[in-house]
Amino acid sequence: MRLSPVILTVVIASLAYATPPEMAFSRLLPAAPALAAAMWPVLPTVLLGTVCLLLMIGLGMVFPDLGTWWTAAGIIAVTVAAAYGSHVRLQRERTLFQVRLVADAAQQVVLSPMPRRFGRIEIESLYLAAAAEARIGGDFYEVVDTPFGIRLLIGDVRGKGLPAVGAAAAIVNAFREAAYDETDMVAIARRMDASSTRYNGAFPPEGPLERFATALLVEIPHGGRRIDILNCGHPPPLLLTAGKVRALEPSSPSPLLSLAELIGDDYSVDTFDFAPDDLLLLYTDGIAETRARDGEFFPLAAWMGRQPPTPPDELLTALHRDLLDYSRGRLDDDIAALAVRLRDA
Repeated sequence: MRLSPVILTVVIASLAYATPPEMAFSRLLPAAPALAAAMWPVLPTVLLGTVCLLLMIGLGMVFPDLGTWWTAAGIIAVTVAAAYGSHVRLQRERTLFQVRLVADAAQQVVLSPMPRRFGRIEIESLYLAAAAEARIGGDFYEVVDTPFGIRLLIGDVRGKGLPAVGAAAAIVNAFREAAYDETDMVAIARRMDASSTRYNGAFPPEGPLERFATALLVEIPHGGRRIDILNCGHPPPLLLTAGKVRALEPSSPSPLLSLAELIGDDYSVDTFDFAPDDLLLLYTDGIAETRARDGEFFPLAAWMGRQPPTPPDELLTALHRDLLDYSRGRLDDDIAALAVRLRDA
């Protein structure tokens, strides 16, 4: 690909020399520096334009009636424009590189690397941002090993891209502190709600809509066998047990983060069995709302039921692949998922 402007130049010049002047292949020479602007720096683009100009002058000596000076003027004009276009492209690439560096730093704050195994518990993560240039959006997750058990968080701030990163960071940082200090998940949820509310007060969202977040808290004792779940308006996790899928719905709703002051702070914790080799999938709504071209949503529960017993990393690899296939590579929302499995002792 990088040599395609040179190849194009050689092909055009060869055709111009080998065919009658009436075919005028030489008039295509300005296309070479124009193509070079899309992939080369400024100086090589100008040098290729100069080569094309010299080739055109040489063709004019061989074929006097070729209209050399008109084509030469076109080569000069296109080369100048191509050099400017190359300069602008390089500036934008540098800007995008800086944006990605900032996004990577933000990702380290919100989505810090985590161990894949905590004793008998295996955990794998998946994150895909809809804003590809930003690499990160409003979805978030975290896993910490505390004296009370393995505690997991997954959630989704309304909105996407970098504007939602700050709100997600406030929630995740509150969870990281509270997960080690609080003995029950209700207290953790209240501290996360308070942190989210303070952040929204300091950095109000643009537009009339309030910024809020859904969140799912999970606690797994170190010995496994059960899981405790507190669901703040988040899609219910899926549990795959012996080939059967179950959505772990909350017995009563808990308030979304930043809305507890409006609708009350009554939180409920539900307990479910979690046996060895069970697979637990925590996910954000970007997965369930992935659409095919005909508008149909991705059938996540049915897809989960078709999966064989597999390690968490293989489950999420298959999920990633099938989501891209289902949507033809177009993901319109941020996506985050955690897969958890309890191994036999």
